Parts: sequence; structure tokens; C-alpha cells
Amino acid sequence: MTNLPLLAPFACHPGQSRGRRHPEAESDTRSPFQRDRDRIIHSEAFRKLKYKTQVFVYHEGDNYRTRLTHSLEVSQIARTVARVIGLNEDLAECLALAHDLGHTPFGHAGEDALHDVMADFDGFDHNAQALRIVTKLEKRYVQFDGLNLTWETLEGMVKHNGPLIGFEGAKPLPLAIRAYDAMAALELDGYPSAEAQVAALSDDIAYNNHDIDDGLRAGLFTIEDLASVPLVGPVFAEVERDFPDIVPSLHIHEAVRRLIGLMVRDLISETKRRIAEFNPRSADEVRRLGQPLAAFSDEMRANDKALKRFLFRNMYRHYKVNRAASKAKRVVRQLFALFLDEPETLPPECQALCEGKSRHEIARIVADYIAGMTDRFALDEYRRLFDMQETP
Repeated sequence: MTNLPLLAPFACHPGQSRGRRHPEAESDTRSPFQRDRDRIIHSEAFRKLKYKTQVFVYHEGDNYRTRLTHSLEVSQIARTVARVIGLNEDLAECLALAHDLGHTPFGHAGEDALHDVMADFDGFDHNAQALRIVTKLEKRYVQFDGLNLTWETLEGMVKHNGPLIGFEGAKPLPLAIRAYDAMAALELDGYPSAEAQVAALSDDIAYNNHDIDDGLRAGLFTIEDLASVPLVGPVFAEVERDFPDIVPSLHIHEAVRRLIGLMVRDLISETKRRIAEFNPRSADEVRRLGQPLAAFSDEMRANDKALKRFLFRNMYRHYKVNRAASKAKRVVRQLFALFLDEPETLPPECQALCEGKSRHEIARIVADYIAGMTDRFALDEYRRLFDMQETP
């Protein structure tokens, strides 16, 4: 591949990939990670992200982010950072596009509700669900279930936030991750590749900044409310000084653009500093460092935490968002209870999967079905099943 000489020694080189669970002939036009990215883009789960909530339910406005637009924004940032540092852009992009595949309808409210109702059936976790999707649930190939992605992509999807085991306070592993790791070890006690680390931090940059944008547009808080937030307040004030007569919409766009730039440059600068300090010579050395290679500076981490606290108080716990979340949880809980008790109300393909299965196994089939719904489909399904005025 033409970009091989540009890759740093600690990047994930395509020719050194650990391969796929089901061996395939490699492409003569695309690297393994390009193929992974293309398989994700063509997947049913990726298309559904168009109508899955980021914060706002899809029908609340066409200008708010969805899981799909969020994933595209993350991938753009991840590619930029990866290119400057000398990482594999294709793998970073692939992981950015895949990171939200396992999310339920209605965002975190939907996930919380599904986890609650699955408490007696091994729970629900969106990272584990993403792994189920790409290794089992997608049905696009004759030779295998799932997308048969490379080891590096699966590892990055599962471990993008760091090790899952081997440290104090580690949470019990979700069933799907335990089961897959038993078949093909993902080295869950180590850090992921630098590309996965960059994708995870690009996710932070994207959602923090687009939540500022969406929250302001929705009227959940004002520019004045942001004045005391470190980094954010000064940037908005700086834009106002530079353009005293700027209209609010452009004020927001310009400030958010500058904030993204500052966070991206900080991530690049701190990661380069760590590269110089640790001097990793391979992707495996990155995994064994015992700490992240890609990171924000201490100051930017503090700024990031302060912004998250503000958004939690003023956006994610705003009464309008709480009301939508409460409704979403009721929809998920009631759909789950009905399908579990009456699996004959499931679509024929799901009913077929339930035949001869235990209640425990049926619960997982129901969870897969609900998790795969878009916001719109979940609301329509709820109306079909619980609205007595609607014709069956």
C-alpha cells in the first residue's frame, strides 16, 4: 500500500495484521483495515445509526446529531490526528465508525433500561453488543456470520477505553466479550492500539463540542451560562471580541470550530510528547506500555472534565431531556416484557430463533431485537402493540 512508508513503527501496519477468525484471501486493492471500514459502512447496523439518538430523539429536529452524524464527525477527527502522528488512518477511521454500532434506540436511556431488564440474563452493554453485531448478528456473507473483521479492529472496539481486566476495580466482563475472548484472545489486560486510543479521544472531542452546539440550539442553556466553564467560556468570549456584531448561530459555529481545533492540537501535542518519552517501536509495545500513548495534557483533561460536568447538569439532566428519557425507558421496558412473555409476538425470523430455547436464551434474542431498533421503529412498534386505538 502506498501509505506504508508514512506509518510510524508503533502504528498498526496492514501487513502485520493478526488476521481474521475466518481466513480470507486478501484484496489487491484495499488493505485489511480498509476492508473492515467498508464492511462496517455497508452493514445494516451502521445504516440504522441514522435514526438512533445521540441526545435528542430523532423526531425532535433534523439539525441535531444522530449516532450516524456523530460517528462521521469522530472519524474525521480520528483521521486528522492519525495522519499527523503517523498512525494507520484506515484503522483509526474504521474504529471511529464502529464505536457506536451496539447502541440501543434512545441513547443511554435505552441502554440503561435494557440493562435493567436484562439484569437476570447477563445484562446488556453496548460495547459487548457491538462485538455481537460484527461477529454474529450481521448476516451478509455465505461463509460466516458477522463481518469477519481483523483482530486489530475487534480489539480496538472492545478495549478502546483501556484494559478490561487485571486492575483494581475492573468490572465483570459482559458475556459476549467473555465468550469471544475464550475463542480468540483479545488480550483484555492490555491497552489497545494507538489507533484505538486516538479514536476514543476523538469521540470525546466530537461529542463534547457537538453537545455544546446542540444544547445551545435547543435552548437548554445559553452562551452566558458557558462563561464560567474553563476553555469554553474564554473561547466564546474571544469570538465575541473578534466579531462584536456576530449573529448567535455564527458565534456558536466559530466557537465550536475553535474549541475542536484546540482539543485536537492538544491531543497531538501530548501524544507526540509521550511518543518521545516512551519511544515505542511496535504496536505491541504500545499495548504493553501500562498507560495510554494517546492522551490530552493535564490541563486539557481538567478542561474536559469541567465541560462534562457542565453538560451533565445543564443538558443530560435537563428536565426536557429527562422527560424524553423517562418515556424512552418505559417503551424499552414494556417492549421487552411483552416479547419475553409472548415471543409469538416477535417477527417470524426472531420466533424461529426462539424455538426450543430457554427463557434465558430468549431474553438475549429479545435484547438483540430491541437493541437493533431505531428510535422511530421502537416508537412505531410500541404503538402497534400497546395503542388499543390502532388497527393491528
